[in-house]
Amino acid sequence: MLDISFIRENPEKVKQAMKDRGVVADIALILETDKVYRNKLRGVEELRAELNALSKKIAQVSQDEREESIKEGKRVKEQLAVREEEAKELENHVQALLVQLPNIPHEEVPAGGEENNRVLRQIGEKPAFDFPPKDHLTLGEKLGLIDIERAAKVAGSRFAYLTHDAVLLEFALVRFVLDAAVREGFVPILPPVLIRAEMMQKMGYVDTPEDLAERYYLEKEGMFLVGTAEQAVGPMHAGEIFHEKELPKRYAAFSSCFREEAGSYGKDTKGILRVHQFDKVELVSFAHPERSWEEHQFLLQFEEKLWQQLGIPYQVVQLAAGDMSRPSASTLDIEAWLPGQERYREVSSCSNTTDYQARRLNIRYRGKEGTRFVHMLNATGFPIGRTIIAILENYQQKDGSIRIPEVLQGFMGKESIA
Repeated sequence: MLDISFIRENPEKVKQAMKDRGVVADIALILETDKVYRNKLRGVEELRAELNALSKKIAQVSQDEREESIKEGKRVKEQLAVREEEAKELENHVQALLVQLPNIPHEEVPAGGEENNRVLRQIGEKPAFDFPPKDHLTLGEKLGLIDIERAAKVAGSRFAYLTHDAVLLEFALVRFVLDAAVREGFVPILPPVLIRAEMMQKMGYVDTPEDLAERYYLEKEGMFLVGTAEQAVGPMHAGEIFHEKELPKRYAAFSSCFREEAGSYGKDTKGILRVHQFDKVELVSFAHPERSWEEHQFLLQFEEKLWQQLGIPYQVVQLAAGDMSRPSASTLDIEAWLPGQERYREVSSCSNTTDYQARRLNIRYRGKEGTRFVHMLNATGFPIGRTIIAILENYQQKDGSIRIPEVLQGFMGKESIA
């Protein structure tokens, strides 16, 4: 969440940030509620001081005066309990209002919604085919790699069985990205896919009805299925304090992910582009605030190297303020070229949430300047399903076979899928 001190000192900047993101927020109400809370808190502190003075007085006066002071102390205690409760209620109200605010976009982030997203660069040459390129589902079904029909019979729509070489390709991709991540100092990790509701809330992904509609919630257990491994890795260090020299602390997490895809029915329903369950390698970094934008670029460059090594054409896109997730201050997407659709599609994201999530989770570091909140960042190693789509469509051959990218051939033990 945002720092209330920052809002007090920069109300107009916060108002403009909310406008840029297309969010309706009553900043004046937040500041007025905060003012009432602080006044109430001062009253609590005054009563505590009065009670302390009475306690000292009791030890120094006569018996008669002592009894009167004890009665007075009891009265002050009763008043204090009431005012403490009132202050707590006001504090909770302020917190509830703050939770409604998304992060402040970085100055380079364009205002507006998806239509204002900015393409920064395009890398790689699109493949030139001497035949009409097929889409991934046509290729996958012909080669026995993707089974949609049986998945629908067993689990319903938006699920798929990956079989034969598609399974080997998935784990080749996982091993490829994990090996690359470990070389860069990331700690490999397999996180839980179920997390407590409190932790999902502190990560900032269930603050609105729209966000909540994307999540699978197990009411009996009070737990959410993660939509990305970041949601389980971020809370690992909740309530902890890093030493400054430990930063950046980087993790590379593999997990299955689950999203309801609410409101997307009728869109991208063909194949495995938009499904309820998918696997992903996610990168998470806890960084020093003064170096988090360097870390943001490092993560993006790491993502780009992966796609360059796969030989998949892509473009880098700066998301506009209204198209970012609420915790993000800046998100850079990688969109891979898909010949079967003749368009670029999102495959990877790289976001700096600054101290927005860390403040909720109370994750700090201790350095020369004292104790401060870390900055938290996340990026996609590979979204496995979408990466398989990109490989199938970009490496398809005229005879219907798929050439395996060179960097994956050693993991697969073959050069093509036929």
